Amino acid sequence: MPAVVLLLLFAYIPMYGIVIAFKDYSPALGIGDSPWAGFKYFEKFFNSYQFSTTIKNTLVISLYSIATFPIPIMLALMINQMRENRFKRFFQTVTYMPHFISTVVMVGLMLILLSPSTGLLGNIYRLFGAEAPNLMGSTSMFSSVYVWSDVWQHTGWDSIIFIAALSAVSPSLYEAATMDGASRWQKIRYIDIPMLIPTAIILLILRVGSLLGVGFEKVYLMQNNLNITSSEVISTYVYKIGMLSSQYSFSSAINLANTIINFILLIMVNQISKKYSKNSLW
Repeated sequence: MPAVVLLLLFAYIPMYGIVIAFKDYSPALGIGDSPWAGFKYFEKFFNSYQFSTTIKNTLVISLYSIATFPIPIMLALMINQMRENRFKRFFQTVTYMPHFISTVVMVGLMLILLSPSTGLLGNIYRLFGAEAPNLMGSTSMFSSVYVWSDVWQHTGWDSIIFIAALSAVSPSLYEAATMDGASRWQKIRYIDIPMLIPTAIILLILRVGSLLGVGFEKVYLMQNNLNITSSEVISTYVYKIGMLSSQYSFSSAINLANTIINFILLIMVNQISKKYSKNSLW
């Protein structure tokens, strides 16, 4: 019951606030007394010059991130093949420790290391007599810096669930494969990978279900005047419109449209997976 009460209080009751996306909301009047505006703010967003920019930037980063989805699987397969338990535990611990670095500290490290003047990257380039590129200020490199820093930080942590799935494989399967003369690669191909496919499909469905939900904190901290054209995503735009410009109805409409699109994508991908792979969320 405590869990149900908390869910109702913090997840379902606040959904009433969604109605401000359809109203000319005024804090003085409150949600109930604010006049209705219909789909005015949805049309305003779809017709605005920021619509195509924010959607494109969000999709580029999201699809780029999804393209790196197999990396935790490959790491899990590699760790599973390690025979020395002490080294295996040490390696696994080292790979998932970066996950616990806060977003603020992570972006601070990136700013220091990638600085073209005083950072590690700048010093390496100067050793070869070259001028380092300003990666944090580059519009073309923003998505790469964002995604690959995420890969470095979270791959070890994301691999844990795949390692857990591999630990459930019966040793008798490996013994039978050994008796049949299977090589290590053949064991990975015919035993490990098939065992990981159901887990991978579920996680991929969840990833696609948040396709337009690029995280706010890291993108916002990485933004600057030089890369703003490629770093303005839906979440940062909603923050600026809602919190900085006090256009609460407009920002709510944008966020609601984003949520609806993600929900539709989740349903579609789940149904496709259910039809062709027999694995689905429901």
